[in-house]
Amino acid sequence: MATCPPFPTYPPGPDGLVLRHPHWWQRKWLRYGALITLLALSGLVILALVRSQTGTEGFLVGLGLAVLPVPWLLAAFRWLDRVEPGPWRNLAFAFAWGACAAALIAIVANSFATKWIATATADPAGADTLGATVIAPIVEESAKAAAVLLVFLFRRRDFTGIVDGVVIAGITATGFAFTENILYLGTAFGADQLSGGSGIASVTAATFFVRIVMSPFAHPLFTTLTGIGFGVAALSGERQRVRRALLPPCGLLLAMSMHALWNSSSTFGEFGFFAVYGGFMVPVFGLLTWLAVWTRQRELRTVREELPAYALAGWLGPAEPLALGSMRARRTARDYARHHGGRPAARTVAQYEAYATSLAFLRYRGRKGKTGADFVVRERELLDELWKRRDVARPALEYAARAAMPAPVYWAPTPAAPGPGPVYGYPVVPYTAYNPYRS
Repeated sequence: MATCPPFPTYPPGPDGLVLRHPHWWQRKWLRYGALITLLALSGLVILALVRSQTGTEGFLVGLGLAVLPVPWLLAAFRWLDRVEPGPWRNLAFAFAWGACAAALIAIVANSFATKWIATATADPAGADTLGATVIAPIVEESAKAAAVLLVFLFRRRDFTGIVDGVVIAGITATGFAFTENILYLGTAFGADQLSGGSGIASVTAATFFVRIVMSPFAHPLFTTLTGIGFGVAALSGERQRVRRALLPPCGLLLAMSMHALWNSSSTFGEFGFFAVYGGFMVPVFGLLTWLAVWTRQRELRTVREELPAYALAGWLGPAEPLALGSMRARRTARDYARHHGGRPAARTVAQYEAYATSLAFLRYRGRKGKTGADFVVRERELLDELWKRRDVARPALEYAARAAMPAPVYWAPTPAAPGPGPVYGYPVVPYTAYNPYRS
Protein backbone atom coordinates (compact mmCIF):
# COMPACT_ATOMS: atom_id res chain seq x y z
CA MET A 1 0.00 0.00 0.00
CA ALA A 2 1.39 3.38 -1.05
CA THR A 3 2.16 5.91 1.64
CA CYS A 4 1.83 9.63 1.33
CA PRO A 5 5.14 11.42 0.64
CA PRO A 6 6.15 13.43 3.70
CA PHE A 7 5.10 17.04 3.91
CA PRO A 8 7.63 19.59 5.13
CA THR A 9 7.01 20.82 8.62
CA TYR A 10 6.00 24.40 9.14
CA PRO A 11 8.58 26.56 10.91
CA PRO A 12 7.55 27.62 14.40
CA GLY A 13 5.84 30.98 14.60
CA PRO A 14 7.22 33.92 16.56
CA ASP A 15 6.61 33.97 20.27
CA GLY A 16 3.53 35.79 21.36
CA LEU A 17 1.80 35.50 18.00
CA VAL A 18 -1.92 36.09 18.41
CA LEU A 19 -4.44 35.08 15.76
CA ARG A 20 -6.76 37.96 15.14
CA HIS A 21 -10.27 37.59 13.80
CA PRO A 22 -11.13 39.70 10.77
CA HIS A 23 -13.11 42.87 11.25
CA TRP A 24 -16.83 42.69 10.59
CA TRP A 25 -16.49 44.35 7.19
CA GLN A 26 -13.90 41.72 6.17
CA ARG A 27 -16.11 38.71 6.75
CA LYS A 28 -16.83 36.61 3.67
CA TRP A 29 -20.56 36.22 4.30
CA LEU A 30 -20.92 40.01 4.48
CA ARG A 31 -19.12 40.56 1.17
CA TYR A 32 -21.18 37.86 -0.54
CA GLY A 33 -24.38 39.28 0.92
CA ALA A 34 -23.57 42.80 -0.23
CA LEU A 35 -22.72 41.60 -3.73
CA ILE A 36 -25.87 39.51 -4.06
CA THR A 37 -27.98 42.40 -2.77
CA LEU A 38 -26.37 44.79 -5.26
CA LEU A 39 -26.98 42.46 -8.20
CA ALA A 40 -30.55 41.70 -7.08
CA LEU A 41 -31.43 45.40 -6.76
CA SER A 42 -29.82 46.10 -10.14
CA GLY A 43 -31.85 43.29 -11.66
CA LEU A 44 -35.11 44.62 -10.26
CA VAL A 45 -34.38 48.16 -11.46
CA ILE A 46 -33.33 47.05 -14.96
CA LEU A 47 -36.42 44.84 -15.14
CA ALA A 48 -38.65 47.79 -14.32
CA LEU A 49 -36.87 50.09 -16.82
CA VAL A 50 -37.05 47.60 -19.69
CA ARG A 51 -40.68 46.79 -18.98
CA SER A 52 -41.57 50.49 -18.86
CA GLN A 53 -40.05 51.00 -22.33
CA THR A 54 -41.42 47.86 -23.99
CA GLY A 55 -44.68 47.17 -22.17
CA THR A 56 -45.56 43.86 -20.61
CA GLU A 57 -46.35 42.09 -23.88
CA GLY A 58 -43.28 43.46 -25.61
CA PHE A 59 -41.14 42.48 -22.64
CA LEU A 60 -42.36 38.87 -22.76
CA VAL A 61 -41.81 38.63 -26.52
CA GLY A 62 -38.35 40.15 -26.20
CA LEU A 63 -37.48 37.81 -23.35
CA GLY A 64 -38.56 34.74 -25.29
CA LEU A 65 -36.52 35.72 -28.35
CA ALA A 66 -33.46 37.07 -26.51
CA VAL A 67 -32.92 33.87 -24.53
CA LEU A 68 -32.43 31.76 -27.67
CA PRO A 69 -28.67 32.34 -28.23
CA VAL A 70 -27.76 32.36 -24.54
CA PRO A 71 -27.42 28.57 -24.01
CA TRP A 72 -25.26 28.22 -27.11
CA LEU A 73 -22.91 31.03 -26.09
CA LEU A 74 -22.63 29.76 -22.52
CA ALA A 75 -21.95 26.23 -23.76
CA ALA A 76 -19.21 27.51 -26.09
CA PHE A 77 -17.42 29.38 -23.31
CA ARG A 78 -17.86 26.47 -20.93
CA TRP A 79 -16.35 24.12 -23.53
CA LEU A 80 -13.38 26.46 -23.84
CA ASP A 81 -12.95 26.38 -20.07
CA ARG A 82 -12.95 22.57 -19.75
CA VAL A 83 -9.18 22.20 -19.33
CA GLU A 84 -9.18 24.03 -15.99
CA PRO A 85 -12.85 24.74 -15.22
CA GLY A 86 -13.45 27.89 -13.26
CA PRO A 87 -15.80 27.86 -10.27
CA TRP A 88 -19.48 28.18 -11.11
CA ARG A 89 -19.82 31.11 -8.72
CA ASN A 90 -17.40 33.15 -10.87
CA LEU A 91 -19.37 32.39 -14.03
CA ALA A 92 -22.70 33.09 -12.33
CA PHE A 93 -21.36 36.40 -11.03
CA ALA A 94 -20.10 37.36 -14.50
CA PHE A 95 -23.44 36.64 -16.19
CA ALA A 96 -25.43 38.38 -13.43
CA TRP A 97 -23.16 41.43 -13.55
CA GLY A 98 -23.53 41.72 -17.31
CA ALA A 99 -27.31 41.19 -17.31
CA CYS A 100 -28.06 43.40 -14.30
CA ALA A 101 -25.38 45.82 -13.12
CA ALA A 102 -23.63 46.53 -16.45
CA ALA A 103 -26.94 46.82 -18.32
CA LEU A 104 -28.31 49.23 -15.71
CA ILE A 105 -25.17 51.39 -15.84
CA ALA A 106 -25.31 51.46 -19.64
CA ILE A 107 -28.99 52.39 -19.89
CA VAL A 108 -28.77 55.17 -17.30
CA ALA A 109 -25.44 56.60 -18.49
CA ASN A 110 -26.25 56.40 -22.21
CA SER A 111 -29.64 58.09 -21.74
CA PHE A 112 -28.21 60.83 -19.56
CA ALA A 113 -25.28 61.55 -21.90
CA THR A 114 -27.43 61.56 -25.04
CA LYS A 115 -30.01 63.92 -23.50
CA TRP A 116 -27.27 66.22 -22.24
CA ILE A 117 -25.62 66.39 -25.68
CA ALA A 118 -28.99 66.99 -27.38
CA THR A 119 -29.74 69.85 -24.98
CA ALA A 120 -26.29 71.38 -25.32
CA THR A 121 -26.15 71.19 -29.12
CA ALA A 122 -29.87 71.50 -29.93
CA ASP A 123 -29.36 68.65 -32.39
CA PRO A 124 -31.21 65.52 -31.26
CA ALA A 125 -30.29 63.53 -34.39
CA GLY A 126 -26.60 64.31 -34.01
CA ALA A 127 -26.78 63.51 -30.30
CA ASP A 128 -28.24 60.08 -31.05
CA THR A 129 -25.46 59.35 -33.57
CA LEU A 130 -22.77 60.53 -31.19
CA GLY A 131 -24.30 58.55 -28.36
CA ALA A 132 -24.36 55.32 -30.38
CA THR A 133 -20.88 55.62 -31.89
CA VAL A 134 -18.90 57.19 -29.03
CA ILE A 135 -20.74 57.25 -25.71
CA ALA A 136 -22.25 53.76 -25.83
CA PRO A 137 -18.98 51.90 -26.62
CA ILE A 138 -17.13 53.70 -23.80
CA VAL A 139 -19.87 53.23 -21.21
CA GLU A 140 -20.86 49.66 -22.09
CA GLU A 141 -17.36 48.24 -22.43
CA SER A 142 -16.28 49.91 -19.19
CA ALA A 143 -19.29 48.51 -17.36
CA LYS A 144 -18.62 45.00 -18.65
CA ALA A 145 -14.89 45.26 -17.96
CA ALA A 146 -15.67 45.94 -14.30
CA ALA A 147 -16.71 42.29 -13.86
CA VAL A 148 -13.43 41.06 -15.37
CA LEU A 149 -11.50 43.44 -13.10
CA LEU A 150 -13.32 42.23 -9.98
CA VAL A 151 -12.62 38.56 -10.74
CA PHE A 152 -9.02 39.42 -11.59
CA LEU A 153 -8.52 41.21 -8.27
CA PHE A 154 -10.53 39.09 -5.85
CA ARG A 155 -10.39 35.62 -7.45
CA ARG A 156 -6.79 35.71 -8.52
CA ARG A 157 -6.23 31.98 -8.04
CA ASP A 158 -9.00 31.29 -10.56
CA PHE A 159 -7.66 33.83 -13.07
CA THR A 160 -4.42 32.44 -14.45
CA GLY A 161 -4.34 33.08 -18.18
CA ILE A 162 -5.93 34.08 -21.46
CA VAL A 163 -8.66 31.44 -21.42
CA ASP A 164 -9.88 32.62 -18.01
CA GLY A 165 -10.01 36.19 -19.27
CA VAL A 166 -11.87 35.20 -22.43
CA VAL A 167 -14.40 33.08 -20.53
CA ILE A 168 -15.19 35.67 -17.83
CA ALA A 169 -15.39 38.49 -20.37
CA GLY A 170 -17.49 36.46 -22.81
CA ILE A 171 -20.01 35.33 -20.21
CA THR A 172 -20.30 38.87 -18.84
CA ALA A 173 -21.00 40.16 -22.34
CA THR A 174 -23.49 37.35 -22.96
CA GLY A 175 -25.49 38.50 -19.95
CA PHE A 176 -25.31 42.11 -21.12
CA ALA A 177 -26.43 41.23 -24.66
CA PHE A 178 -29.31 39.18 -23.22
CA THR A 179 -30.77 42.20 -21.42
CA GLU A 180 -30.08 44.55 -24.32
CA ASN A 181 -31.76 42.18 -26.77
CA ILE A 182 -34.87 42.09 -24.59
CA LEU A 183 -35.03 45.88 -24.83
CA TYR A 184 -34.47 46.07 -28.59
CA LEU A 185 -36.75 43.18 -29.51
CA GLY A 186 -39.48 44.33 -27.13
CA THR A 187 -39.31 47.87 -28.54
CA ALA A 188 -39.45 46.50 -32.10
CA PHE A 189 -42.49 44.42 -31.22
CA GLY A 190 -44.18 47.53 -29.80
CA ALA A 191 -43.45 49.44 -33.01
CA ASP A 192 -45.00 46.64 -35.05
CA GLN A 193 -48.09 46.71 -32.83
CA LEU A 194 -48.53 50.41 -33.51
CA SER A 195 -47.88 50.23 -37.27
CA GLY A 196 -49.57 46.89 -37.91
CA GLY A 197 -46.40 45.32 -39.31
CA SER A 198 -46.17 41.53 -39.44
CA GLY A 199 -44.30 38.72 -41.13
CA ILE A 200 -40.76 38.90 -42.44
CA ALA A 201 -41.14 42.62 -43.22
CA SER A 202 -41.79 43.52 -39.60
CA VAL A 203 -39.35 45.46 -37.42
CA THR A 204 -39.27 42.56 -34.97
CA ALA A 205 -38.20 40.11 -37.68
CA ALA A 206 -35.49 42.46 -38.94
CA THR A 207 -34.19 43.09 -35.41
CA PHE A 208 -34.22 39.36 -34.65
CA PHE A 209 -32.28 38.59 -37.82
CA VAL A 210 -29.59 41.21 -37.20
CA ARG A 211 -29.11 40.72 -33.46
CA ILE A 212 -29.91 37.04 -32.87
CA VAL A 213 -29.12 35.31 -36.16
CA MET A 214 -26.25 37.35 -37.63
CA SER A 215 -24.47 38.82 -34.63
CA PRO A 216 -25.20 37.03 -31.35
CA PHE A 217 -21.44 37.01 -30.78
CA ALA A 218 -20.98 40.80 -31.17
CA HIS A 219 -20.90 41.84 -27.51
CA PRO A 220 -18.90 38.76 -26.41
CA LEU A 221 -16.44 39.48 -29.21
CA PHE A 222 -15.88 43.08 -28.09
CA THR A 223 -15.42 42.27 -24.42
CA THR A 224 -13.20 39.29 -25.18
CA LEU A 225 -10.51 41.78 -26.19
CA THR A 226 -10.64 43.19 -22.67
CA GLY A 227 -10.46 39.67 -21.26
CA ILE A 228 -7.37 38.90 -23.36
CA GLY A 229 -5.68 42.00 -21.95
CA PHE A 230 -6.36 40.84 -18.39
CA GLY A 231 -5.37 37.26 -19.30
CA VAL A 232 -1.96 38.28 -20.66
CA ALA A 233 -1.47 40.46 -17.58
CA ALA A 234 -2.19 37.41 -15.41
CA LEU A 235 0.58 35.52 -17.22
CA SER A 236 3.08 38.29 -16.56
CA GLY A 237 5.54 38.08 -13.70
CA GLU A 238 5.25 40.19 -10.58
CA ARG A 239 8.24 42.25 -11.65
CA GLN A 240 6.60 43.16 -14.96
CA ARG A 241 4.48 45.81 -13.32
CA VAL A 242 4.28 48.13 -16.32
CA ARG A 243 3.09 45.31 -18.55
CA ARG A 244 0.53 44.17 -15.99
CA ALA A 245 -0.77 47.72 -15.62
CA LEU A 246 -0.96 48.64 -19.32
CA LEU A 247 -2.31 45.48 -20.98
CA PRO A 248 -5.85 45.55 -19.47
CA PRO A 249 -6.47 49.20 -20.50
CA CYS A 250 -5.11 48.42 -23.99
CA GLY A 251 -7.53 45.52 -24.31
CA LEU A 252 -10.36 47.77 -23.13
CA LEU A 253 -9.46 50.44 -25.70
CA LEU A 254 -9.49 47.81 -28.47
CA ALA A 255 -12.90 46.62 -27.29
CA MET A 256 -14.25 50.19 -27.32
CA SER A 257 -12.80 50.83 -30.79
CA MET A 258 -14.28 47.67 -32.27
CA HIS A 259 -17.63 48.40 -30.62
CA ALA A 260 -17.60 51.94 -32.03
CA LEU A 261 -16.82 50.66 -35.53
CA TRP A 262 -19.68 48.18 -35.31
CA ASN A 263 -22.17 50.80 -34.09
CA SER A 264 -21.12 53.30 -36.76
CA SER A 265 -21.49 50.80 -39.62
CA SER A 266 -25.01 52.06 -40.33
CA THR A 267 -23.58 55.49 -41.17
CA PHE A 268 -21.27 54.12 -43.89
CA GLY A 269 -23.93 53.95 -46.56
CA GLU A 270 -26.50 51.44 -47.71
CA PHE A 271 -24.14 48.47 -47.50
CA GLY A 272 -21.97 49.74 -44.66
CA PHE A 273 -23.33 47.24 -42.18
CA PHE A 274 -22.60 44.25 -44.42
CA ALA A 275 -19.16 45.63 -45.32
CA VAL A 276 -18.15 45.93 -41.66
CA TYR A 277 -19.75 42.59 -40.84
CA GLY A 278 -18.09 40.62 -43.64
CA GLY A 279 -14.82 42.52 -43.89
CA PHE A 280 -14.07 43.02 -40.21
CA MET A 281 -16.34 41.31 -37.71
CA VAL A 282 -16.25 37.82 -39.19
CA PRO A 283 -12.44 37.75 -39.70
CA VAL A 284 -11.81 39.04 -36.18
CA PHE A 285 -14.26 36.49 -34.79
CA GLY A 286 -12.43 33.72 -36.65
CA LEU A 287 -9.04 34.98 -35.45
CA LEU A 288 -10.10 35.17 -31.80
CA THR A 289 -11.76 31.75 -32.01
CA TRP A 290 -8.52 30.29 -33.36
CA LEU A 291 -6.54 32.02 -30.58
CA ALA A 292 -8.85 30.63 -27.91
CA VAL A 293 -8.69 27.06 -29.26
CA TRP A 294 -4.91 27.28 -29.71
CA THR A 295 -4.55 28.50 -26.12
CA ARG A 296 -6.64 25.58 -24.92
CA GLN A 297 -4.39 23.12 -26.75
CA ARG A 298 -1.36 24.85 -25.29
CA GLU A 299 -2.79 24.38 -21.82
CA LEU A 300 -3.15 20.64 -22.44
CA ARG A 301 0.44 20.51 -23.61
CA THR A 302 1.53 22.29 -20.43
CA VAL A 303 -0.26 19.62 -18.38
CA ARG A 304 1.55 16.83 -20.25
CA GLU A 305 4.92 18.53 -19.84
CA GLU A 306 4.72 19.60 -16.18
CA LEU A 307 3.02 16.71 -14.38
CA PRO A 308 5.66 14.00 -15.04
CA ALA A 309 7.83 15.68 -12.39
CA TYR A 310 5.20 14.76 -9.82
CA ALA A 311 4.90 11.25 -11.27
CA LEU A 312 8.63 10.82 -10.71
CA ALA A 313 8.20 11.99 -7.13
CA GLY A 314 5.45 9.44 -6.52
CA TRP A 315 2.49 11.76 -6.25
CA LEU A 316 0.96 10.67 -9.57
CA GLY A 317 0.88 7.36 -11.38
CA PRO A 318 3.22 7.06 -14.39
CA ALA A 319 0.33 7.08 -16.86
CA GLU A 320 -1.61 9.97 -15.31
CA PRO A 321 0.17 12.88 -17.08
CA LEU A 322 -0.78 11.35 -20.42
CA ALA A 323 -4.42 10.94 -19.45
CA LEU A 324 -4.67 14.37 -17.82
CA GLY A 325 -3.23 16.00 -20.94
CA SER A 326 -6.01 14.70 -23.19
CA MET A 327 -9.63 15.84 -23.03
CA ARG A 328 -10.75 12.55 -24.56
CA ALA A 329 -8.87 10.55 -21.91
CA ARG A 330 -10.31 12.74 -19.16
CA ARG A 331 -13.82 12.05 -20.37
CA THR A 332 -13.02 8.34 -20.56
CA ALA A 333 -11.80 8.42 -16.95
CA ARG A 334 -14.99 10.10 -15.74
CA ASP A 335 -17.12 7.59 -17.66
CA TYR A 336 -15.14 4.71 -16.14
CA ALA A 337 -15.61 6.13 -12.64
CA ARG A 338 -19.32 6.70 -13.21
CA HIS A 339 -19.76 3.14 -14.45
CA HIS A 340 -18.00 1.60 -11.44
CA GLY A 341 -18.78 4.08 -8.67
CA GLY A 342 -21.69 6.20 -9.79
CA ARG A 343 -21.91 9.98 -10.04
CA PRO A 344 -19.97 10.66 -6.80
CA ALA A 345 -16.99 8.80 -8.21
CA ALA A 346 -17.21 10.68 -11.52
CA ARG A 347 -17.37 13.96 -9.59
CA THR A 348 -14.29 12.95 -7.61
CA VAL A 349 -12.37 12.21 -10.81
CA ALA A 350 -13.43 15.56 -12.28
CA GLN A 351 -12.15 17.32 -9.16
CA TYR A 352 -8.91 15.37 -9.36
CA GLU A 353 -8.45 16.46 -12.98
CA ALA A 354 -9.08 20.10 -12.10
CA TYR A 355 -6.62 20.08 -9.19
CA ALA A 356 -3.97 18.34 -11.28
CA THR A 357 -4.37 20.92 -14.03
CA SER A 358 -4.02 23.76 -11.54
CA LEU A 359 -0.89 22.07 -10.21
CA ALA A 360 0.62 21.86 -13.70
CA PHE A 361 -0.06 25.54 -14.37
CA LEU A 362 1.34 26.50 -10.97
CA ARG A 363 4.57 24.63 -11.66
CA TYR A 364 4.81 26.16 -15.13
CA ARG A 365 4.51 29.66 -13.70
CA GLY A 366 7.02 28.74 -11.00
CA ARG A 367 9.59 27.66 -13.58
CA LYS A 368 9.05 30.95 -15.41
CA GLY A 369 9.45 32.96 -12.21
CA LYS A 370 5.86 34.21 -12.33
CA THR A 371 4.57 32.96 -8.99
CA GLY A 372 4.40 34.73 -5.68
CA ALA A 373 5.69 33.84 -2.25
CA ASP A 374 2.81 31.40 -1.70
CA PHE A 375 4.07 28.94 -4.34
CA VAL A 376 5.02 26.21 -1.84
CA VAL A 377 1.83 26.63 0.19
CA ARG A 378 -0.37 26.48 -2.89
CA GLU A 379 1.54 23.48 -4.25
CA ARG A 380 1.04 21.65 -0.97
CA GLU A 381 -2.69 22.41 -0.97
CA LEU A 382 -3.11 21.02 -4.48
CA LEU A 383 -1.05 17.91 -3.79
CA ASP A 384 -3.05 17.28 -0.63
CA GLU A 385 -6.32 17.51 -2.58
CA LEU A 386 -4.97 15.06 -5.15
CA TRP A 387 -3.85 12.60 -2.51
CA LYS A 388 -7.29 12.59 -0.89
CA ARG A 389 -8.87 11.48 -4.19
CA ARG A 390 -6.17 9.15 -5.51
CA ASP A 391 -7.92 5.89 -4.61
CA VAL A 392 -10.88 6.72 -6.84
CA ALA A 393 -9.14 8.71 -9.56
CA ARG A 394 -6.00 6.67 -10.17
CA PRO A 395 -7.67 3.48 -11.52
CA ALA A 396 -9.91 5.56 -13.78
CA LEU A 397 -7.02 7.59 -15.19
CA GLU A 398 -4.86 4.51 -15.68
CA TYR A 399 -7.68 2.89 -17.62
CA ALA A 400 -8.12 6.05 -19.68
CA ALA A 401 -4.39 6.18 -20.43
CA ARG A 402 -4.42 2.55 -21.65
CA ALA A 403 -7.46 3.29 -23.79
CA ALA A 404 -5.86 6.39 -25.27
CA MET A 405 -2.45 4.80 -25.90
CA PRO A 406 -2.16 1.02 -25.37
CA ALA A 407 1.63 1.13 -25.69
CA PRO A 408 3.68 1.05 -22.46
CA VAL A 409 4.23 4.39 -20.83
CA TYR A 410 7.37 5.31 -18.95
CA TRP A 411 9.30 8.47 -18.16
CA ALA A 412 12.99 8.85 -18.86
CA PRO A 413 14.63 11.52 -16.67
CA THR A 414 17.35 13.64 -18.25
CA PRO A 415 20.43 14.92 -16.40
CA ALA A 416 19.46 18.56 -16.49
CA ALA A 417 19.30 21.20 -13.81
CA PRO A 418 16.61 20.77 -11.13
CA GLY A 419 13.33 22.68 -11.19
CA PRO A 420 12.36 25.70 -9.10
CA GLY A 421 12.15 23.81 -5.82
CA PRO A 422 11.55 20.53 -4.01
CA VAL A 423 8.35 18.54 -4.24
CA TYR A 424 7.93 17.80 -0.55
CA GLY A 425 10.95 15.75 0.24
CA TYR A 426 11.43 14.45 -3.33
CA PRO A 427 13.89 16.06 -5.75
CA VAL A 428 12.30 17.62 -8.80
CA VAL A 429 13.99 15.82 -11.70
CA PRO A 430 13.52 17.20 -15.20
CA TYR A 431 12.24 14.61 -17.60
CA THR A 432 11.64 13.72 -21.21
CA ALA A 433 8.24 12.20 -21.91
CA TYR A 434 8.23 8.98 -23.90
CA ASN A 435 6.43 9.32 -27.23
CA PRO A 436 5.85 6.08 -29.17
CA TYR A 437 5.16 8.02 -32.35
CA ARG A 438 8.53 9.75 -32.33
CA SER A 439 11.34 7.99 -34.18
